[in-house]
Amino acid sequence: MVLSFKNIISGTNRTLLINVIWYLFPMLACIAEISRGLGDINNFLIYKQVFWHTLEQKHLYLSYPLEYSDVNHYGPLFSMLIAPFALLPVYIGCFLWCLLNVGFLFYAIKQLPLSEKSIQYILLIGVFELITSVHSVQFNPMLCGMILLSFTAIEKENIWLGTFFIVVGILIKIYSVVGLLFFLFTPHKKKFIYTGIIWLAVLVCLPILISSPQFIMDSYIDWYEVLIEKNGQNIESSMFAGMQDISVMGMIRRIFGVYEMPNMFVTVPAGILMLLPLLRFSLWSNPLYKLNYLALLLIGLVIFSSSAESPTFVIAVIGYLIWHVQQSYKDTFPYKVLLVIMLLLTIFSPTDLFPRFIREQYILRYSLKALPCFLAWLAVVYTLLFSQFKNKLA
Repeated sequence: MVLSFKNIISGTNRTLLINVIWYLFPMLACIAEISRGLGDINNFLIYKQVFWHTLEQKHLYLSYPLEYSDVNHYGPLFSMLIAPFALLPVYIGCFLWCLLNVGFLFYAIKQLPLSEKSIQYILLIGVFELITSVHSVQFNPMLCGMILLSFTAIEKENIWLGTFFIVVGILIKIYSVVGLLFFLFTPHKKKFIYTGIIWLAVLVCLPILISSPQFIMDSYIDWYEVLIEKNGQNIESSMFAGMQDISVMGMIRRIFGVYEMPNMFVTVPAGILMLLPLLRFSLWSNPLYKLNYLALLLIGLVIFSSSAESPTFVIAVIGYLIWHVQQSYKDTFPYKVLLVIMLLLTIFSPTDLFPRFIREQYILRYSLKALPCFLAWLAVVYTLLFSQFKNKLA
């Protein structure tokens, strides 16, 4: 039987179509990168060698120009996550790595306490930013999924699982440290603390299974030092409109030419604004308030990081969409304008839909990809400070 367009976009068929789009488009992007050769999957080459360098006890954060360009910036625990893919032929490993990232974020979004309609909306809009991340065979989709799963697990009182994802994320790419704030929203605070400590002890030591205690401990020290060094490099890249520092600080530095501006001039006020909503103690148990706060964290950890680059924004965009679907007035003009700006400057600006001249001379040069997310972040702050949160979850 031939399905009409109306049937295709409704009910079960609509769900199936969106699910297919979520997997198909990013995986086509992955295949396109693989087809261009090793030079276009450089990130995966770095990831793969984290495992082999850990196994061979070679410094994890030095440059290895004969193996890949750039350097590794992930924690030693990453060697265990990437191990199954490092053992496979490089192109197969890369494809399956991308598939895992796509599937992991899909599963995490599906676990959010939202209606099927809201989930579909997040998937349909979010897939375009996911494609950008997969083009770079990045870890960011999985990292976003870890933060989401830590939130939903703690909401379901599965504290062991929640703290597991928080600690894994922290030990790989530090961003998951925002998950520690979920401690405030659970009545099981003692369990949160001791399960977190247990997971930290276990997971810090886990790479020792393929290496040695001394090498892993030294590697954690090396990781800290390279992250400090990278922050300085990211700020310096703003002078040349580089691919790093696509952040609020990067916007200010590049637009106004204040390249020596310390991050703290932005991050301290932002941190205060991020913590102010937590003074509404009576709302800590409100599901809608907590979901909006999750959105605030997801957006903030990207736009206030000098390490943010275009593929990182899948985290911020998912955060924005989680907030957007919850708003009662999302069909009004201001919300529609914000959505359009988000689509244009953040989601579609890295693609060929934008002329290369505009993309390089304006969007990238002035870090304008971060602008819609910053506006959204301010809107979420306002929502958290002044909304009564009497509506049900969307």
